[in-house]
Amino acid sequence: MSLQTDPEGSERKYLHKFADFAGRRVLEIGCGEGRLTWQYAKVTDLTIAIDLDANALRVASIDRPSDLNNKVLFSQAESEYLPFRKETFDMAVMAWSF
Repeated sequence: MSLQTDPEGSERKYLHKFADFAGRRVLEIGCGEGRLTWQYAKVTDLTIAIDLDANALRVASIDRPSDLNNKVLFSQAESEYLPFRKETFDMAVMAWSF
């Protein structure tokens, strides 16, 4: 039996209730294997998802749906030292990260 996370879809429902991702440039901090990323990335203009864990980023890249290849990019980076210019993103998402 496989583990099913959020079978009721509550996470996606509330994520979209509190944030409008449509047409936005989004930075996701602590993306892990991309579980949350796939909940919103289809409607963004661009999503850059960062994490320190190279193995999790590898899994996320492998699991990335093919229609998101040009919309979702993964980078190994620390949230304290973001390798991006100021005002690159419209919004940032951070969940289950510390």
